[in-house]
Amino acid sequence: MNDWKKWAVRGAIVIAVLMASYVGWRLLNHDGLGDAVADGNGRVEATEIDIAAKAPGRIRTVLVDEGDVVRAGQILATIDVDSLLAQRAQAVAQLQAALTSVQSAEAQVTQALSQRIATLAQQRQREADLSSAGEHLARSTTLASEGATPRQEQEDDRSRLRSAESGVEAARAQVGAIDAAVATARAQVAGARANVEAGQAAIHRIDADIADAVLRAPRSGRIQYRIAEPGEVVAAGGKVLNMIDLSDVYMTFFLPEQAVGRVGMGDEARIVLDAMPGRVIRARISFVADVAQFTPKTVETRDERQKLMFRVRASIPPKLLAQLSAQVKSGMPGMAYVRIDASKPWPAKLALKP
Repeated sequence: MNDWKKWAVRGAIVIAVLMASYVGWRLLNHDGLGDAVADGNGRVEATEIDIAAKAPGRIRTVLVDEGDVVRAGQILATIDVDSLLAQRAQAVAQLQAALTSVQSAEAQVTQALSQRIATLAQQRQREADLSSAGEHLARSTTLASEGATPRQEQEDDRSRLRSAESGVEAARAQVGAIDAAVATARAQVAGARANVEAGQAAIHRIDADIADAVLRAPRSGRIQYRIAEPGEVVAAGGKVLNMIDLSDVYMTFFLPEQAVGRVGMGDEARIVLDAMPGRVIRARISFVADVAQFTPKTVETRDERQKLMFRVRASIPPKLLAQLSAQVKSGMPGMAYVRIDASKPWPAKLALKP
């Protein structure tokens, strides 16, 4: 009986040692993953996008609820635009006034040019009279010196010459004044046309503000939060909705320095979420940090170097995400796995199911 008890105790000790060895082996080999796979825990993340109002205003409608899947370009909410419509009506009226000013200024230019033509004709007539008066004075001067005509006729011709010179100078001055009027009218045309362009630009700006009052989804995704409700007034840049991009979902985890040196961009990875322990999700390494996240101030010993952890990101392919969009949600915890020895196959527990 004593021998039997001794053997029973010895057997129990052997079994305990074997179980402890097995547990230790499991711990040292990442729960049966072996030394070819490195792992880290993390949470599913996605690119978040804030849908915000460009200009201050009152929210008129919010057309989606939290959890709704939306497509790129879909209308999500609208901002009241009554004041913008009033501004646009005012800008249209100002534009019409500017167009009328252009027509009026152009008519003034046409009128001034017509006056210039008539004044130039008068100037040429005055110049012809001046030439004729000069000829008469020369002839009467010759005849007076010969005694063939009285001196009074010579003085009369000289007076007519001076009058003709004054007429030419007046005509030239009138032409100069008309030229100045033409330049002024043309400047008024340019100013009126500038006012037209300014009016058109104002209308385009108001139209852009009206278009911006319709908040659209910049890309496909899922609505995460309704931040504001209809009737609330938001400031410029005020957030109305928050959405996540379902085409850019990833898990961020950390690897030690010994493992991260053997992981490269594009390497295959596997993700297992706590909510779906039986589903292995294929992923790719899309980011490996160049700088350690948990770096001591001084790295002097080997133990301290082993504490260095690097941030790594595993992204889920968009096509696969489309199939898992209902199950995979931002914030879900899980584990990420990556092979650090590409020559060895993935463990059976991380095999992809067809």
